[in-house]
Amino acid sequence: MTDARETATEALPAPVPLLDPREGIPPVTASPEALADVVAAFAAGSGPVAVDAERASGYRYGQRAYLVQLRRAGAGTALIDPVACPDLSALSAALDGTEWVLHAATQDLPCLDEAGMRPTSLFDTELAGRLAGFARVGLGAMVENVLGYALEKGHSAVDWSTRPLPEPWLRYAALDVELLVDLRDALEEELRAQGKLEWALQEFAAIAAAPPPPPRVDPWRRTSGMHKVRRRRQLAVVRELWNLRDRIARERDVSPGRVLTDAAIVTASLEATPNAHALAALPGFGHRMGRRQLEQWQAAIDHARSLPERDLPQPGPAYAGPPPPRAWADKDPAAAARLSAARAAVSALAEQLNLPQENLVTPDTVRRLCWAPPRDHGPESVAAFLQEAGARPWQVELTTPILTAALAAAPSA
Repeated sequence: MTDARETATEALPAPVPLLDPREGIPPVTASPEALADVVAAFAAGSGPVAVDAERASGYRYGQRAYLVQLRRAGAGTALIDPVACPDLSALSAALDGTEWVLHAATQDLPCLDEAGMRPTSLFDTELAGRLAGFARVGLGAMVENVLGYALEKGHSAVDWSTRPLPEPWLRYAALDVELLVDLRDALEEELRAQGKLEWALQEFAAIAAAPPPPPRVDPWRRTSGMHKVRRRRQLAVVRELWNLRDRIARERDVSPGRVLTDAAIVTASLEATPNAHALAALPGFGHRMGRRQLEQWQAAIDHARSLPERDLPQPGPAYAGPPPPRAWADKDPAAAARLSAARAAVSALAEQLNLPQENLVTPDTVRRLCWAPPRDHGPESVAAFLQEAGARPWQVELTTPILTAALAAAPSA
């Protein structure tokens, strides 16, 4: 089996800087007429289409796309402004049946879908790199290790909602799709050489067919630093402040963290300030915050503190899964033994196959299987459990034998 981490770097000379796209930087598509020209050009192109999107995470509310980049043989490169052209469904229809090449597809697909673009088939170069055993799977590292080019760096975290977009940013964005199809072709050959191409194709098909994720339940519980908040009344303060911040951020179209930091929310929940003057003394509230804003935050705190007990949030969200593994030895020693055996077996097989353990089988699936295994512990039942959990056929085939053996490591409770 080929070791991609060794052969990819040994076979190539020092990386060559790639300073400009081959046909230069195209003008940004920002009108219905220009978009129609792009649609026609890409419909007439051939082969896979490289697709990327730039968001304004940390600057704007939500995860919408502020630039969409595409490249296809016979069509060249297109840079589309989805603010000026919010409906890209015609472009998606023109590419129906065409394989999309993306890097870390699950990051870009939601914002592309919001703009009306959804692939029928795809190739994810980041996931392909993981399955092939590359230690570094960022786009720049993959292009350098596999193709021998060095992409420009430095603009990944900029505010892509800026208008007009500076020329260096556009060059950076165009380069993100410049070599994606070349990278795809090289990774396909590497996966074929390792006997993993069918695995990758199953993974890509699952991503393309996956429905949008459901809305998160109680998203305020994901506030950073929540482990410090233990009392229900304090949790209510976090909830009120989080919801108010989210409402303000949505109205202003800014990142919630730019309205109020998570650290400030947690601190306010623990301090229980009696008035706006006391609130202004807390980190995150006093600096450049006006009296009206302070009173708004304090009103949310006061409301949480006045809630009846029945309306206070519970300490933790409802969770139907197994308890944290650290508690298994006390709660169910047999399950703890099964989990230990399963983890060791998965780790050994993943190392043998030269891929990350989480790509072989998800840790959550292993935990659920070991905590509440099928009654008969047989391979047919284990395979059915894995399929129900969403494992792909290649994962079921490889992990059923080792997980079946792990379930026999200890008697059932």
